[in-house]
Amino acid sequence: MLRMVLGRSVAVLAVCLTSACGPPTARPATEPAPVTEPAPVTGSVAPTKPAVPASGGAGYSAALSARLVTAEALPPGASVQIATVMAADAGERRPAADAPCADLIPLLSASRLTGTPTAMAAATLAFEVGPDDLWVGTEILRTYADDGAVRALADLRALVARCRSVVASSGDRYRFAVAPGPRLGAESIHLSCASGELECDSVLVRVGTTLLVILEQGNAPGGHRHLAPFAEAALRRYQATGS
Repeated sequence: MLRMVLGRSVAVLAVCLTSACGPPTARPATEPAPVTEPAPVTGSVAPTKPAVPASGGAGYSAALSARLVTAEALPPGASVQIATVMAADAGERRPAADAPCADLIPLLSASRLTGTPTAMAAATLAFEVGPDDLWVGTEILRTYADDGAVRALADLRALVARCRSVVASSGDRYRFAVAPGPRLGAESIHLSCASGELECDSVLVRVGTTLLVILEQGNAPGGHRHLAPFAEAALRRYQATGS
């Protein structure tokens, strides 16, 4: 039963990587290609690089995907599934000042960001938090050629300040808020997002011209407590694999 739930949960989160969907009411689509876990390390042998698909769809970067967090850096039983297809971000055209907040939910929930990354990488993360409970989230890396990471965070803050409570076309009400994130990188924020008992929180960390995002959608209340430690593990991995 648990394996069935895991399969369904991973598929739902994979949709948000491939189609830039909004919070948990979005409709599932496709699932990213599975990734083969690296062989266990023994003795003094140097760790092997995780298996990363050599190619993928538009926006996929094998080089950046190799810098995503690995299962070994996460709690026991965690899995990491690399995505090879990702929808483009919102681009340089910012939403109009009078744009309906209901149309901005993908941006408000950090499923998409303003700006145009030069490269992207993403993976679905999952691990068991109890006998019959799973936590499922997403790591997304975005690199920019200029100050795009700074502007993306500034735009997110401004949008949430304007649209703190939003009623979607489905009738669901979402509440958004931005607070300081964990002390990681040059800048970080914690985006809280909730609809009833469902959460869609994120931690966004800026390091140089890169944005690292750990996002959770559709988990049980309290799932946001895993965001900071996962972001810390992901940042360590990203920094350790830099040139």
